[in-house]
Amino acid sequence: MRLPVVLLLLTIVFAASNSMGASKGEEEHQKIIDSGQIYDDPELQAYINRIGQSLVANSDKPKGKFTFTVLDSGVINAFAAPNGFIYVSRGLLPFMDSEEELAGVIGHEIGHVTGNHHGRRGRADITSKIVATTAYILTGSGDLAEASTMYGAELISGFGRDMELEADGLGAEYMYKTGYDPQALLEVIGVLKDQEQFQRVKARATGKPAGTYHGLYASHPRNDKRLQTVIRKAGELDLDEYVESPEQAGEFRRHIEGLVWGESVQGQREENRYYHSKLAFTFEHPEGWSVKSSSKAVVASSADGRTSLTITLRRKDSSKTPESVLKSSASGDFSEAAALEQAGLQGYCAIASSNGVAKRLAVIDYNYTYLLQGESADFAANDPVLLEIIKSFRPTHPKEKQAGTPRYIHYIQVPRGATFASIASSIRIPYAEDQLRLLNGMYPRGEPRTGDWIKVIR
Repeated sequence: MRLPVVLLLLTIVFAASNSMGASKGEEEHQKIIDSGQIYDDPELQAYINRIGQSLVANSDKPKGKFTFTVLDSGVINAFAAPNGFIYVSRGLLPFMDSEEELAGVIGHEIGHVTGNHHGRRGRADITSKIVATTAYILTGSGDLAEASTMYGAELISGFGRDMELEADGLGAEYMYKTGYDPQALLEVIGVLKDQEQFQRVKARATGKPAGTYHGLYASHPRNDKRLQTVIRKAGELDLDEYVESPEQAGEFRRHIEGLVWGESVQGQREENRYYHSKLAFTFEHPEGWSVKSSSKAVVASSADGRTSLTITLRRKDSSKTPESVLKSSASGDFSEAAALEQAGLQGYCAIASSNGVAKRLAVIDYNYTYLLQGESADFAANDPVLLEIIKSFRPTHPKEKQAGTPRYIHYIQVPRGATFASIASSIRIPYAEDQLRLLNGMYPRGEPRTGDWIKVIR
């Protein structure tokens, strides 16, 4: 069982000196990709990248190359590696309440890079142990207290008070220049203190030592004068013109709704099958084929690139059948048309021919309406392969997600008379009420009002 590390902004570095060149940084990044640590949600990845790149454009290295990646980990964490590699764990996101708060997290990590904190920290002699610690926590195989015992607290204690404070100041400055309110950074660090307090409560119950947020703030951040000073200075910068916040109404909430909570759902999987984590569908493909996912489409291609199947989606219209959707979205002469019924899903497929070019088309209703289009340089020979892929499309089985019940973040309006305790009573997880309070910024006390929108775990 994976145990979440409830410590946000735990800045773990892959190397501790300038000896780590760009190629080494890219090599370590590729290891993370190859190990399946990337969260499979292209739209969320693009959203995090947009926020990050907008902050970089207003940083001290506006032309610098930065790579922003969401890790498929329930660990509440974000960290910076040398050469502009910034990582945000999926487990961090539900505890944020706005894009501004998320920008505060990302800006802080950018500050570690622009402030050359990796080079200034030195300690090349412990590089290998830092790499090991990073892998240990990313894989979720233990909690922070265990990692501290294994490798020594100094390896995971961040960059030290002065560098952490400098990163906060730089991050706040980048936020302000981008149009975000730097005061949101105080809210973020307040979330960290809540997590730290919760960890201490758990530690007393289990007898294990509790971790701290970089060991940085002995008191609540709103009482830390140095932190308040650097954030206030960022908000007093003179800009040539007013900068409007880039945050779009509802966008942050849209990305958090349906986000995986806790353990990864990328669990027991078959070879030669593609699994989409967020949309929870899967399909089989021939050996040697590759699958690429973007915010616009999922494309499966043969090794020679001559045959491919493209999957796009649109909102489901209950008044339209799969057959009507297919025929209204394609042109040409239709042949071999047939209804599809697979794994409880209804669909329709056909071959559409126009100007001597044939394509295998299908429409399948699931949580959305999925449009599948198969093409090949040798269509007659490869159409049976395309049809088999289409017929293998189905919902992801629970066993393919994880051993237990997969859980997701959802927004609900508080019913009349409900409390965190009453809402948590139906959530079968440890410390359910505390987790709800932490998710909604009301730890350790307070109650939501009737009609308020809150985050829950289902």
